[in-house]
Amino acid sequence: MNANEFAAGELYCYVVEAREGGTRIDKFVAQRMPETTRASVQRWIDAERVLVDGRVCRAKEKVKEGSRVEVRPDLPPATDAQPDPSVVIDVVFEDEHLLVVNKPAGLVVHPGAGHRSGTMVNGLLARAGFERDVTDPRDPKGQLRPGIVHRIDRYTSGLLVVAKTAQSREFLKEQLARHSVLRTYIALTVGVPNQALIETKHGRDPHSRLRFSSKVANGKRALTRVHVVERLAGGQAALVECRLETGRTHQIRVHLSMETQTPILGDDLYGGMRGAPLVVQIAQTIGRQALHAKELGFVHPGTRQQINFSAEVPADMSEALRALRQL
Repeated sequence: MNANEFAAGELYCYVVEAREGGTRIDKFVAQRMPETTRASVQRWIDAERVLVDGRVCRAKEKVKEGSRVEVRPDLPPATDAQPDPSVVIDVVFEDEHLLVVNKPAGLVVHPGAGHRSGTMVNGLLARAGFERDVTDPRDPKGQLRPGIVHRIDRYTSGLLVVAKTAQSREFLKEQLARHSVLRTYIALTVGVPNQALIETKHGRDPHSRLRFSSKVANGKRALTRVHVVERLAGGQAALVECRLETGRTHQIRVHLSMETQTPILGDDLYGGMRGAPLVVQIAQTIGRQALHAKELGFVHPGTRQQINFSAEVPADMSEALRALRQL
């Protein structure tokens, strides 16, 4: 049973036991209804579908021994994204809980402004067994990206995990929040980075709505570990490995550009078209930021065992690497 198998509108009643006294109401209901998620419970509370001793409550309210809790579940909103079987999905792994996808460069992850169709989500929805209603009620645009727990940029290639159930989504999101998910990227840079550990604040660039910046007064913590694998073209470029300790938008692109002054090859948004003429020519040939999510590892929500995946660098980056080695 998953959260959606609770009958919408049906009444479920529970009496708080002594050991449960002092527990937050949202946690209490989630524990008594383990097939659902705390996020779903919070949505029911907001909709006044959870009553404590006959009165509405707030999620942070704590229950008392002997109190009667009534729950009338509601189905989560379904996505308005439409299935599109023409979108090719390279599935690395799939079971009843999740799937791992090797996303090609150029494929947008979920519908948004300018991309209402033809995204990875549209392709996933055309697959048998993929839940259309795995959304997060705390995310106002969640119906546009069901099952998506993390993302990579449109022109970045590589591995993503997608939840197929609400429980799996919450379990994976908790790991991401704890920064315990293994995420390793391979990048080609203009110049050779000289830092092994980069830690900064991270936020919107005040001068550009498209960019993010590490030079902000207030922002979230961002931490990237950088390892130079190979110097290329006499030090004009490098093959580097970047491990995300946090997962901010454009984090690796910002850190390599602003903190080491070695932007990713082909990343015109963050300066990757500069450099020696032949390096610029290679950047123009690849036509996108040379960044690939190579490794992904996490604890499986069903087996509770660590699983790891790896995806080879795609052909366009391999060709750019070959060309740089010949310089």
